[in-house]
Amino acid sequence: MTTAVQREPRFEFYECATGLDDLRTGSLGREEVHVWHAHLDDASSADIVRLAQVLSQDEKERASRFRFEKNRNEYIFSRATLRILLASYLRAAASDLCFAYSSYGKPYLVAPESARVLAFNLAHTDRMLVLAFGWERKIGVDIENIRKDLEVEEIAERFFSPAERRALRDVPPEDRHAAFFRCWTRKEAYIKARGEGLSHPLHEFDVSVIPQDTAALLVTRPDPTEARRWLLREIPTGCGYIAALAVEADSADPCHYGY
Repeated sequence: MTTAVQREPRFEFYECATGLDDLRTGSLGREEVHVWHAHLDDASSADIVRLAQVLSQDEKERASRFRFEKNRNEYIFSRATLRILLASYLRAAASDLCFAYSSYGKPYLVAPESARVLAFNLAHTDRMLVLAFGWERKIGVDIENIRKDLEVEEIAERFFSPAERRALRDVPPEDRHAAFFRCWTRKEAYIKARGEGLSHPLHEFDVSVIPQDTAALLVTRPDPTEARRWLLREIPTGCGYIAALAVEADSADPCHYGY
């Protein structure tokens, strides 16, 4: 009997300027994951107008329903950046990309045909955007602004596992908000990668709050072997933000690889 060897991917981190096409997309190998980050403040009003032209008709209609310009521009920027980078990875026209949605509301690509094996995920908050791409691996990302106005201990009592709550209480008070959001983004990235959203109970797995921990998914319940299938990484971001990436350690079985 032979045991399959997990192939841990190599991670590459890039900065993306206003979602423009980039030659680095051609270097995405089967054992790599590319992670991009971008800031909406780097995009001018003219950039937003140009990026809006990349969107599909239904995306343009959704953008028009945002009441505030800030939210509308953030949606246009993030969705257009996703389309442009996907098109570059797939060597396709951005307008040819067609999205469908899983039963949990997770978008995935159905056209072109080559898109079915490209995993992708997107998250944005307060004008900061992160995206991740990889071949045939489930991927999840999350990013949060470290808000100091939240009662993080109360939120942790509601959503975190007992082990995570204990770990958070052990963190010095001055570092507790960063630790909370580190835990939160890692949990969000994991459930987004699984594609189940909040239907997957947050208390059924434990993540670490230690910075740069390469074994950040500590325990999974009820199947303890699930933790070995996943890698969690902290994503380098600008000051004031924390982001996390979850990715399968080995290639996934065929499924929907959207975000």
